[in-house]
Amino acid sequence: MKRTLIITAIVAAAITLAMFIINRVASGNDKEKIFVEAKRGVFEISVANAGELVAERSIDIKGPEILSGQSMGGGSGGHGRMYAMDFKIQDLVTEGTMVRKGDYIAQLDRTEYDNNLKTARESLTTLRANLEMKILDTAVTLTDLRDDIKNQIFVVEEARITLAQSKYEPPATIRQAEINLNKAERGLEQLRKNYELRKAQSLADIKKTRQALVDGTELVEALEIFLAQFTIRAPAEGIVIYKEDWNGSKRKSGSSVNAFDRTVATLPDLTSMLSQTYVSEIEVNKVKAGQKVVVNVDALPTNSYTGTITSIANIGEVLPNSDAKMFEVLIRIDGTDMKLRPAMTTWNKIIINTIADAVYVPTECINTGTDSVTYVFTRKGNKQVVVVGEMNDKNIVVRDGLKPGDMIYTAQPEESWKFKLTGEELISKL
Repeated sequence: MKRTLIITAIVAAAITLAMFIINRVASGNDKEKIFVEAKRGVFEISVANAGELVAERSIDIKGPEILSGQSMGGGSGGHGRMYAMDFKIQDLVTEGTMVRKGDYIAQLDRTEYDNNLKTARESLTTLRANLEMKILDTAVTLTDLRDDIKNQIFVVEEARITLAQSKYEPPATIRQAEINLNKAERGLEQLRKNYELRKAQSLADIKKTRQALVDGTELVEALEIFLAQFTIRAPAEGIVIYKEDWNGSKRKSGSSVNAFDRTVATLPDLTSMLSQTYVSEIEVNKVKAGQKVVVNVDALPTNSYTGTITSIANIGEVLPNSDAKMFEVLIRIDGTDMKLRPAMTTWNKIIINTIADAVYVPTECINTGTDSVTYVFTRKGNKQVVVVGEMNDKNIVVRDGLKPGDMIYTAQPEESWKFKLTGEELISKL
């Protein structure tokens, strides 16, 4: 029992000692954290914003071209309006799929157009039957008319013979024979005219029916070609990216494709990528085309890229969750990295200016009095007046008042009123 109590006491003492040491170390670390050293070196002035990768160039994967009245044959203009409808995406490969030229991309719903093709084929069958019937009817009709003409020729010859034989008959008989011959000849002439008229009419009907058959054939062929395009294949090698509509939603299975904007998806050119970012109206005047940018990609944390600003929007826009006007800035990534993909999140540091040799400190170290005098609190107990210059997102340049290595407070210390004011001669430079 006694031994147990001794061991317990020793453990308790050890724990107490350990806690004391830890607290002293922590206290020392906290004390060190309130000071920072003025540094000297290259100072970069930059604007940093998040962004997103986009391809500089891309190929649109399009749905079928709209059938026009001409492509469906003459007289079918009404059908042209019928085909200028939206297309529904029945199936679409997963976004991000790598494809080669000719690979399957999507299938559009062809139900409505299959019905049109069925109707067109049935109409084509009827047109063929009509043409055959008209040709047969014309042959029969014209044959009958030719037989009537031959028979009438015999009637004329008989009337002519009768007239010749009546030359010794009384004048009245001769006159009657002449009248009969005249009637027979007029009848023959009428039959011949009727034949030519009926022949021309039949040939015109056949020509019209044959043209309708040609139009119907062209319509069926056009519909077959049209429907073949409902199975969409890759026009080139690349990665499939869904098409984004005006409202920000993406076209996918079940979406409709406007007949006048037939893009189903896109194939971005991964050899030339842009980082699309937005800069506030306060900072946009600092940004110029041609400035260098350091680009980091969240998905590739071990890689860092450089880029160049290619364009800056002239008109700002209000983005979601933002009240300030933001201006689009496009940055072309230097070189090619096939690991980069559209829609990857980026962090873009635009290098506005670089000072080769500057003394700088963290911005939170600088204090400003009511008289606009800037100063820092030094570890030596001074309230040192400083002349500041350019600043970036973390640090600010100190043009005068500090030397490299000077230790200063990161925040206003307690009992700051006890610090001695130094560097008053610099106030005139502020």
